[in-house]
Amino acid sequence: MIVVLKPTCTEDDFNRVIKKIEDLGLAVHISKGKERTIIGVVGEDAILHSQSLESLPSVEKIVPILKPYKLVSREFKKDNTIINLNGVEIGGNRIQVIAGPCAVEGREMLLDVAQSIEKTGTKFLRGGAFKPRTSPYSFQGLGEEGLRYLAEARKSTGLMVVTELMDPRDIDMVCEYADIIQIGTRNMQNFRLLKEVGTIKKPVILKRGFSSTILELLMSAEYIASQGNKQIILCERGIRTFETSTRNTLDISAIPIIKELSHLPIIIDPSHAVGKWNLVGPVSRAAIAAGADGLMIEVHPSPQDALSDGPQSLKPDRFKNLMNDLRNIANAVGRSL
Repeated sequence: MIVVLKPTCTEDDFNRVIKKIEDLGLAVHISKGKERTIIGVVGEDAILHSQSLESLPSVEKIVPILKPYKLVSREFKKDNTIINLNGVEIGGNRIQVIAGPCAVEGREMLLDVAQSIEKTGTKFLRGGAFKPRTSPYSFQGLGEEGLRYLAEARKSTGLMVVTELMDPRDIDMVCEYADIIQIGTRNMQNFRLLKEVGTIKKPVILKRGFSSTILELLMSAEYIASQGNKQIILCERGIRTFETSTRNTLDISAIPIIKELSHLPIIIDPSHAVGKWNLVGPVSRAAIAAGADGLMIEVHPSPQDALSDGPQSLKPDRFKNLMNDLRNIANAVGRSL
């Protein structure tokens, strides 16, 4: 449930309400909006204590949250969540692009890609140091060596690093190098991993599982938020359907649906959605028109030689042309890129 405080509520009043809630054995999650401060109260017996909380003089009203996902719901927070990283906002008016190779394959290749995408105005470099692959014999990533290359690329270009975390045992190591932690589609319902990233103070990109509903995606985000980390970015990357023309089927309707249900930003991964480089552009344009807050696009200098996902990767010059094209789409819908 939500405890809405009166506009006249003082700091002492606020602290008294918090103490009362905690004394009842309930969890507290604070959201300060433009006009009101609200407190999310989570616990099995929360609704039973609503009358005692509503009787406090600084409490304006108690509002039950009907959705099973409490903290990530639009009911809990009316304003959009905007994540600020070194002055770069995700979820604001500017659409952010995250670009780079599917996997970090080597130092020189990564530095070349980073320098090329930095020239387009892109602020984020993606690259997998740990790669979850369907076959145990496929390239699994360079591990910490790959993370070091990502850190070197950040130092030379100023790009912020996005990389995937697969194992809770690696969380300290990955956090040392990454600016944003990515939870991949295969781990969307790895609840132990979600709880662990809920305790860190870094933004988390949570990818939708390839057979998961929007409700299941939001419930997974709730696992992260319930541990204290509200810096969550949802990612639609295509779901598995009967269609075989593309690698997956991009659920473009997920963008407006999630915008209605949740205050969290949502980005689109067109590369994994379509699996073909020539379709990345049209799908990216559609995602921006539908209201996406960002894109995650795979870029590789020699896609034919890539150790993973080469067919869906754009060459740097094609990525540059796409960025120029996407700016026109962004401007047409009242945003910037």
